[in-house]
Amino acid sequence: PRGGPPAPPRRQADGIRQRLGHASARVAIGMRYGEPSIAQGLRELRGQGISRFLIFPLFPQFTRATTTSTFDAVTEEIETWTDVPEIRTIDNYHDHPAYLRALANSLRETWAERGRPDRLLFSFHGIPDRYRRNGDPYREQCEATARGVASELNLDPDAWQIAFQSRFGPEPWLKPYTDETLTAWGQEGVRTAHVICPGFSADCLETVDEIGREARHTFLTAGGQDFHYIPALNNRPDHLAAFTEIITAHLQDWLPEKPLFQEN
Repeated sequence: PRGGPPAPPRRQADGIRQRLGHASARVAIGMRYGEPSIAQGLRELRGQGISRFLIFPLFPQFTRATTTSTFDAVTEEIETWTDVPEIRTIDNYHDHPAYLRALANSLRETWAERGRPDRLLFSFHGIPDRYRRNGDPYREQCEATARGVASELNLDPDAWQIAFQSRFGPEPWLKPYTDETLTAWGQEGVRTAHVICPGFSADCLETVDEIGREARHTFLTAGGQDFHYIPALNNRPDHLAAFTEIITAHLQDWLPEKPLFQEN
């Protein structure tokens, strides 16, 4: 989009920069599909004299469809440089305790205001099922994330479920599908449903519209009485703190000795 990156990623970058608390640490944004592009983000840092790069795709669960694609874009840009930088990567954080706590905190806050639903749905972006058959760990990592949050909240096994959204094309994608799950819940007499999308670090059309509007309509039309979409973690302080904790663990020997976190 013109005028800079969307507000949530920009605020996330600013929050991480502040919490790192190191003058030598720089943070730039690179969008896989949008602007600034990954190449632009890398060039921005290179122009500041940076020669060591930590690549952190904000996809908590690894899949080659997103994470590997991001690393490919990084490689494509750096291959054009004559000076080859030092590169480190973070390929997932699906079970990091700070990430799971932030998700659990978001749910606790919602339920303190609205009460607990009959069912909680963890809705993850889908991928073609052939990826799973070929060894992609995405589904297992999604399940581990949901189990970790459920454990944080001491949820009964029948109080939550995972499903996969945003499928397209004729081939099978990971199941169960989010829309079919919500339809079944409504028909079975589930009155209240809350949906959270742990795979999205910031809200977008696939959460606000596909879940907040379309999934709501699906559930209510099937007989449900109350539906609530729980927003992505976006720039919540505990989310930014989780990012900073993950990042610092990979930067320890790159940064001078200083307190790791600087809360503002």
